[in-house]
Amino acid sequence: MRAQPRGARGTVGHPYSALNLRLVLALFGLVVGVGLGVLALVAGLTWLAVALFVLAATALVDTVVVVLRRRARFREGGGRGSLFE
Repeated sequence: MRAQPRGARGTVGHPYSALNLRLVLALFGLVVGVGLGVLALVAGLTWLAVALFVLAATALVDTVVVVLRRRARFREGGGRGSLFE
């Protein structure tokens, strides 16, 4: 598995996507989505809770994708850089 598909902009040394920042944002979305979803359930707003849980599930999938891409980049010789790499 490659870190980025062929033909995509960026290289292993200079990735096009800021994966570390994307990981932080996805984790933030996951925590906020689950937390507010639980609060919405307690308040009796089922439709809002479902919407927030769907957003949290999307953030979870994005977190898994980012982690897999970071591992692939590390295997190909890329380092663990700063948050804004």
